Amino acid sequence: MAIREVSESCMDSLLTEIVSSYSNVVYANKPDLAAHRIEAIGFHVGHQLSERYTMERPRFSDHLEAIKFICKDFWSELFKKQIDNLKTNHRGTFVLQDDKFAWLSRISGVPSAEASAQESVNKAAEATGMHLYFPCGIIRGALSNLGIPCAVSADISNLPASGSFVIRIKV
Repeated sequence: MAIREVSESCMDSLLTEIVSSYSNVVYANKPDLAAHRIEAIGFHVGHQLSERYTMERPRFSDHLEAIKFICKDFWSELFKKQIDNLKTNHRGTFVLQDDKFAWLSRISGVPSAEASAQESVNKAAEATGMHLYFPCGIIRGALSNLGIPCAVSADISNLPASGSFVIRIKV
């Protein structure tokens, strides 16, 4: 089987264009719909990638084993590095921490001249947050393909470069 890869710059450009198109054009006045659509695209991508990366593997025996697969193998395929930290409460909640999340490292919030400092921070956080719906969808799609229904959200408290994803397993 031939190895197929996408260059980082192409992926960065594609993600930026998806977020921009859905946030500023298609659903300009409906950020919730834009977020839902961006996450749905990520879900589809994650579902397909999980199918490809687990083709030769036996099914996982439990949730923790599947989450470890996401943190190590799946993340390595996507970002050429493993998740930096995995935490769990052992009751179905997992936190995946990527200290140098590649897709956030090149995003910058450009404040306008008339905006206050707080408004600029809020707008930058909102724009960055939109970029996190896609990887949340990828994680949810991958886990869904592994038979694990879950909800995935991003924690934006450690922006700009740190990505933290909270996975809540649905029972």
